[in-house]
Amino acid sequence: MDPLILPRTGDREKVEKLLKIFRVVGLIGVRQCGKTTLAKSFPSGPYFDLENPRDLVRFDNPRIALEEAEGLIIIDEIQRRPEIFPLLRHLVDNKPKQKYMVLGSASVNLIRQSSESLAGRIGYHHLGGFAPWDVGAKSWKTLWLRGGLPPAFLAADDEASFLWRSNYIATFLERDVPQFGFQIPAASLRRFWTMLAHYHGQVLNYAELGRSFGMSDMTVRKYAEILAGALMVRILQPWHENVGKRLVKKPKVYLRDSGLFHSLMMIENENDLDSHNKLGASWEGFALDCVCRSVGLDDASFFFRSTHAGAEIDLVWRKHGKLWGVEFKFADAPRITASLHSSLRDLSPAHVWIVYPGKERYRLDEKVTALPLVDISGEWRYGG
Repeated sequence: MDPLILPRTGDREKVEKLLKIFRVVGLIGVRQCGKTTLAKSFPSGPYFDLENPRDLVRFDNPRIALEEAEGLIIIDEIQRRPEIFPLLRHLVDNKPKQKYMVLGSASVNLIRQSSESLAGRIGYHHLGGFAPWDVGAKSWKTLWLRGGLPPAFLAADDEASFLWRSNYIATFLERDVPQFGFQIPAASLRRFWTMLAHYHGQVLNYAELGRSFGMSDMTVRKYAEILAGALMVRILQPWHENVGKRLVKKPKVYLRDSGLFHSLMMIENENDLDSHNKLGASWEGFALDCVCRSVGLDDASFFFRSTHAGAEIDLVWRKHGKLWGVEFKFADAPRITASLHSSLRDLSPAHVWIVYPGKERYRLDEKVTALPLVDISGEWRYGG
């Protein structure tokens, strides 16, 4: 299947909005998530790929390469030349016929450098892999198993997808991490990433993980932050509100891409997944990522809520001045649990949805709705 037939309308619309507001748009995402394909779908002027040796040489003197260009100028793999951000500021301030779309692998340093140089001039769109609204309702199970990276999802079969993802993980560790400026042995980080996968959907105890891995709490935190900054891992912080309850104060951890999670857990096909003890956690992580992307807020806006007495909501956020929540259940007909009842009393959210793999949407309570995953769109719809 050609990825060009999957138009990614939601992502395109968000980038179009940014282009109307900002002179520079940063399209940030992990390698092979589809940044170049999306960027090239826009009418543009010159296109520079800084992994192409010819274009890289031209950027030895970037002013000459860019000064006379007009229209939307695309610079791919911008992380190879982060020193050009001050030049881009000068050009967009003095060349009214220029706009830029810069594409880069996810990196905290890249975002910091571009934000400092282009303050007020750049807007970001974080591009993930394919989402359910990209691939269609009939393909969500394949998306869950293989993940959203286009070559993994579009592979000829599950075996080919698993092989591609295994090589992708190795390349990320051996090539991408050093480019981010971290000199960590690939074998050590892979072992840590695999151990982190066993915590997928659980509260992350740095001290416990450090003991298991034989390293200090600070080193564990550093490794986790590297993977989070590279958009490979989501660290979900707990919701803190003074309600007279003993709240869980440690974060939860999720691997963002379900396909990479399955590769690290050696889950190769649907039969492996259906019989695996991480089936429920895998569903929770996959559905949670879909909801977060459809809501469209930045990562720091999402939380989970859990008390030591067991009252939980898997995901909460504020929007329109109200609190909203989502639970994730791998069940045919989910119901309101005692845990959710307790959280409804404590937090009084505007509404809570229970996202499940079924086909019917139905009310469970005035403030609770069972919502099929396939009903999640690229833009979250508030209300029941």
